[in-house]
Amino acid sequence: MNWVQRKIYLYNVTFGLFMLDWWERCLFNILVIVLMWFIFYNGSRYVTDFCKRYVASILSLSLS
Repeated sequence: MNWVQRKIYLYNVTFGLFMLDWWERCLFNILVIVLMWFIFYNGSRYVTDFCKRYVASILSLSLS
């Protein structure tokens, strides 16, 4: 069992996916992917907005 197979096995055992049907596993995995996309997308929007405000505040302090 290589490293990737072990991680997939650990994921299946941790969340109890080994006892679900194939379509239930697929539905659960889609839900996880959508949730991860939502977190990363909104996180990146927040970080870029924060950086823009930080740079603007630094520039306004250096100009005054």
